Amino acid sequence: MNSGDPMKPLLKRVLLALALLTLIGCDQVTKTLARDNLALSPPVSYLNGLVRLMYTENPGSFLGLGAQLPEAVRTLLGVITGAAVIAGLLLLFVYSTRMHRIKLVGFTFLLGGACGNLVDRVTNDGRVIDFMVLGAGGIHTGVFNVADVFILAGVIVAVFASGRRQPSE
Repeated sequence: MNSGDPMKPLLKRVLLALALLTLIGCDQVTKTLARDNLALSPPVSYLNGLVRLMYTENPGSFLGLGAQLPEAVRTLLGVITGAAVIAGLLLLFVYSTRMHRIKLVGFTFLLGGACGNLVDRVTNDGRVIDFMVLGAGGIHTGVFNVADVFILAGVIVAVFASGRRQPSE
């Protein structure tokens, strides 16, 4: 066994913690900026409407799913689901010894996005701050935030990495 091997798990955890702090920090800073600059303003469009910034608070999950549930149920489900996803991803990190680095990056983005949205649910009465819309003509996305971008990027990277051949170490 190489003398450097015991440091690998510690190094992995330190890098994960730094990456998560960065991702969650970026998400929360953008949401604070959105609240401070967009909450009382009409939507702002850029690039001929390709990018639109507008403040909204999403009481549901993805694209408002579950928004019609009673507030206490909705909040509890959002927090429990978010915490369960985060716990599962953290366990994956702790117990994975041979996961490809690209997949680790994907899961880190997924975890960072999930944490960012969970921070909102816990600190904002169960609601997540959303503020970005992309669209052209009559076709546009739902309103989303930076944490959602991290989640999508994480899923794409993890799926891409899953299709790659694993190193034979």
